[in-house]
Amino acid sequence: MSRPDAKGWCPGAYKPMMSGDGLVVRVRPLMARLTQDQVLGLCETADRFGSGLIDLTSRANLQIRGVKEEDHEAVLAELYKLDLLPDDPALESRRNILIPPMWHKDDDTHRVASELVARLGELPELPPKMGYAIDLQGEPQLSDKSADFRFERDANGGLILRADGASRGRVVTVDTAIDALLEMAHWFVDTDGPTRRRMAAHVALTPLPADWQAVPPTASQKPPAPGDTEMGALFGVAFGQIEAAQLANLIAVTKAEAMRVTPWRLFLLEGADIAETNVFITDPRDPLLQVDACPGAPFCDSSTVETRKLARQLANHLPTPLHVSGCAKGCALPRPCATTLVGNDGAFDLVENGRPWDAPVKTGLTPSTLLEARGEL
Repeated sequence: MSRPDAKGWCPGAYKPMMSGDGLVVRVRPLMARLTQDQVLGLCETADRFGSGLIDLTSRANLQIRGVKEEDHEAVLAELYKLDLLPDDPALESRRNILIPPMWHKDDDTHRVASELVARLGELPELPPKMGYAIDLQGEPQLSDKSADFRFERDANGGLILRADGASRGRVVTVDTAIDALLEMAHWFVDTDGPTRRRMAAHVALTPLPADWQAVPPTASQKPPAPGDTEMGALFGVAFGQIEAAQLANLIAVTKAEAMRVTPWRLFLLEGADIAETNVFITDPRDPLLQVDACPGAPFCDSSTVETRKLARQLANHLPTPLHVSGCAKGCALPRPCATTLVGNDGAFDLVENGRPWDAPVKTGLTPSTLLEARGEL
């Protein structure tokens, strides 16, 4: 089965997306980092103009939810004052850049990412969801995250640029990295890549230049987990949704200097230690870290079911990983999962070891029957 059509763009700050609870306004912090003042200002903006909920996305962005259309300009003004809209509106939507959180100023990650941001205007017009992974903190950590152009390490610690979908990459240096990326982006456009929308789909059908397939990346490593690190404390967020007031309180309690967001539903508080909390996840064994669930009804017009309440109830009872999807588009996890529950006309279909749009093995399940039959699934 094929995936149902999803929206062809991601929300941004200047181009928000309407959802069931209002506008979703996406914020893309530079280097995935916000100062303490920026975090507190964002929380205040979310409470004042939105529903008080902030999403932590799989692209390491933050989203203010529940904004009224008439308040959108006021939100932009607040974000601008906080220096969270650092670039031209035409370039803001291009800044889809993933980096692991443990970078240091002027290291390879910082230098490559900073040059990419500075030269976004040199890129050709690319499909809106295309993005970049600067995955240079040792072994790759972002291999299963959405990106079309990947900077990684080879087995000897050198840098390569790899087109998503290719098993090998092109040897580059920090100084030549962005020139090579620009060349690859123009190749994608010139060889009709935009008709296939993503790099992996294009690479599957279009031969790459031979020297772009010279060296494989080193083996991937596991992503980080909640706990103390050399740079601060990592906290988990169930389903990636944060209450602004609770985040502001945690910043105050820990006296964190800054916050770094990640694509794993984790955020790092610089200079802080893990604090006691019943709101955020601090135990790396917490099953909620292995559960994905989209906002569901009534927050999404495509969904006919509530998702996250059920996901919490099932987290300790069904095999994980677990994905509860409000519809067959599978926005929260558009990849195979051991157990996937898919909303369908007010009930759930069960997909095993598949994607939300794959054929189910059971249909018409309700929350009560799922809880009763959890040992049989």
